[in-house]
Formats: sequence, C-alpha cells, structure tokens
Amino acid sequence: MTEQSALRLRMLQAAEQQLAASSDHDISTRAVCEAVGVGQPVLYRLFDDKAGLLSALVDYGFERYVARKQAMEITDDPLKDLWAGWDDHIAFAQENPAIYRLMFSPTLARQPEAPRTIFKLLGDTLERCARIGALLVTPEAAAQRILSANIGVALALLVRPDIYTDPAMSDSVRDAVFAGCVSAPVVEHGGTGSGRTAIQLAAQLRDRPATSLGEEEQRLLLKWLDTLGQ
Repeated sequence: MTEQSALRLRMLQAAEQQLAASSDHDISTRAVCEAVGVGQPVLYRLFDDKAGLLSALVDYGFERYVARKQAMEITDDPLKDLWAGWDDHIAFAQENPAIYRLMFSPTLARQPEAPRTIFKLLGDTLERCARIGALLVTPEAAAQRILSANIGVALALLVRPDIYTDPAMSDSVRDAVFAGCVSAPVVEHGGTGSGRTAIQLAAQLRDRPATSLGEEEQRLLLKWLDTLGQ
C-alpha cells in the first residue's frame, strides 16, 4: 500500500468513526483532518470535497460488505446458504450501523455500483436453488423481493429501534418473503407444476448449455422457459 493509499484509508476510518459517534449522522471535514493530523487541503486533494469523502466512505463500506459475502462458505445446500445470506446481511448492518445507513441512503449524490454486485451474488445463490427445483419464481424476481426486504428490515431496525422492538422480526419477515420465493427441492416433492419445472430447467441450461442446440435456439428456449416460470 502506498503512502497516499494508507493516508486515504486512515481518513476513511476517521470519517466512519466520526459518523458512528455523530448524533445527527453527519461528519465534519475539519474534524476528520484533525483526527488524522493533516490539513484540509489534503482532504480536498484526495476526495475533492465533503461529498467526495462521503461517496468514498460508501464505497469503502460496500467493499467490506462484498468481501464478507464472497468469503462466506458455499455449501452443497443452496437453501441453507440463502438463509445464511439473509442473516449475515442483518448482522453486517447491526455491526456497522452508521456506514450501513449511509450505504443505502436515497439522498446520495452518486448512487454506487456495488449494489449490482450484491444483487448478482444473491442471484448466484438463487440460480443454484433454481437448478434443484427449489424456486417458485424466477431467480431475478426472487432476488428483487429478497434483497429489497432484507435492506428494508435492516434499515428499520437501525433507524427506528423504538418501533421495531420484536427480536424475531427479521426471522419472521425472512420466512414470509422466502415462502413466496422458495420451497423444498422438486426431487423431494415429485414436482409441483410446470412453472417450477421451467425455472429449474432454465437454470440448468444457463449452468450447462445444451450442446445439441444452437445459440439462437437456446436463447429462444430460455425465453420460453422464463415466460413459463413467471
């Protein structure tokens, strides 16, 4: 790590500490500089301005979140991994409340690209669920429902703990959302209709394309299967 990179990291850490200690969820660029022992021109050189510092702080939070997700164990049971992913998301929010609120703030001047990575990581797990016939909807639809609910619960617990006092709320919402998206694998049920079968076959084809089909034929088949699975 270069000297400039190390200084940049120290300033981000100081900004996060100040954000966590702030009663109004804001930071002072002067206080950040004082905590690191540099003048404000250094901050302006590294981050342009306060908005740039906050934007970098958001990226710093997402980098940690994504690294944490990528380090999670992938088991041979995608449903187990799906449940673990929801619970780990809530745990990250509760361990990093200040930066989590900032990461998912709708008032950010620049919306980060990292949520797309988070969406893809969840989608990968849901594709695995689909391949064993455990999805009731398409992986795309399931990812939208699950991630939006996961973020909503996490923010509710952080922003209004005086209202959301039920210790089982996260588990209850998780189970309710999952009930509309996933079920036991088809092999355990003997099948539950053409929709789930279409979703399962589409996921299997995306994982292992059929060598007997041309590219256009496979694209058309996947389109039909996705339509049947909706």
